[in-house]
Amino acid sequence: MPKISVIVPVYNTEKYIEKCLKSLDDQTMKDFEVVIVNDGSKDESERAIKNYMRRTRMNIKYLKKENGGLASARNYGVERASGKYISFLDSDDYLDKDTFYLLEQYIDKDIDLIKFKMKTVNEKEEVLEKLDGPVFDVCKGEEGYKKLCTTDKYMDPACIYLYRREFFVENNFKYKLRYHEDFGLTSLIIVQAKTFVSTDIFGYNYLQTEESLTRAKDYNKDIERAKDMLAHYDNMIPTVNAYTNISAETKALVKRYYTNSVILKANKLKGKERKQYIKEIKNRFMYRNIKPENLKQKLKRILLKYSVNLYLKMR
Repeated sequence: MPKISVIVPVYNTEKYIEKCLKSLDDQTMKDFEVVIVNDGSKDESERAIKNYMRRTRMNIKYLKKENGGLASARNYGVERASGKYISFLDSDDYLDKDTFYLLEQYIDKDIDLIKFKMKTVNEKEEVLEKLDGPVFDVCKGEEGYKKLCTTDKYMDPACIYLYRREFFVENNFKYKLRYHEDFGLTSLIIVQAKTFVSTDIFGYNYLQTEESLTRAKDYNKDIERAKDMLAHYDNMIPTVNAYTNISAETKALVKRYYTNSVILKANKLKGKERKQYIKEIKNRFMYRNIKPENLKQKLKRILLKYSVNLYLKMR
């Protein structure tokens, strides 16, 4: 059994996939398999992958399926992984060569969930930003969640965690929908972890290109992303309510985190789409998720009940 199964979903990234795979080939810790899931690419990604496979000694499983989106590709890869841990690597990103070597000390302790850190980089490999956050020793997932959700702006990305595969599979974690897959699941994973550690290792390189920035400004996709945020929220409520092994305080914290994230999405919308989105927020009575502990929170709860727009201005 390899120590890590690195799941690499691929969709139309022929320009970047070789660099992604080379960053795995260059890892100083070699005990891992690579599970490539070609999610119905229409470009030359398959050719680039097979060319690289002919030149490498890495343990690679190459899988091909009809296009179903990132969530579908990740789930497909998890079902076919055999490693002790699962890692996700997007096919236009890459890892520093010592990433797995530095994380191995935590793998050997059988920790359920291991968090590391991300840098944003450009195509010249220049670091644009180091996305920092809390560092803490092994603790329960609930305890770690409290530390992260109040101070870490980059808690959600699936690619900056290692997941003990048995823990992931036994809990039947599944990514859903086409947008904000990480937002929909990461919080639920964290609070279920019996052991969780957050390290100071900056190993993941998140590539920012002109093309990716242009895609991020697509308003039609903003509308679809907002719809998926609401769908993730609707899935979270019954799921977290059903958890019998976490405290009421943690449940309230998860609900508040989802609530604030969903509401902030309104700032991406305008006109009739914004009005409809705010109507959906009101229909879900999200203000009930703000448990006031002080005067400011009491005011926020009242604002959210009567005016989402005023609530957004207060943030």
